[in-house]
Formats: sequence, C-alpha cells, structure tokens
Amino acid sequence: MLEKHDLIHELPEYRDKIHDMKMSNAHFAKLFAEYHDVDHEVHRIETGAENTSDDYLEERKKVRLHLKDEQFKMLQA
Repeated sequence: MLEKHDLIHELPEYRDKIHDMKMSNAHFAKLFAEYHDVDHEVHRIETGAENTSDDYLEERKKVRLHLKDEQFKMLQA
C-alpha cells in the first residue's frame, strides 16, 4: 500500500497553519497547489494508472520534495 504524501499527512502538526497560509499568502497557496498537482501525478504513476520512465518518476519526486521544503520553511517562519 502506498503512503499518502499530501501536505497535511506530511506535516500534520501544521494543519491549521497550512490552512491559514493558503488563505492569506498567495505565494504559499501557489506552492500548495503545485505540490498537490505533483503529488497526484506521482501517485498515479506509482499506482500504475500512468506509465513513465523511472527517471521521470524520480524527477517528479524531487520536485515534490523541493516544494514541500519551501512550504515547510514558510510554515516555520
């Protein structure tokens, strides 16, 4: 079974702050939407709904991690 990687599952202690930041910070909201889109793409690939190369999947995972790191820094500030 595949793990969930949506931001709320990844950073549950920031659930309320994530919501507040999505409502009040346009840049955070944009990053959140990008993260959500990339996470869904990775999930579709991992479940076999889409077929791609392993290299492409790894690149998308790196993008997802970078987006999460950016948001995490913003949440900590």
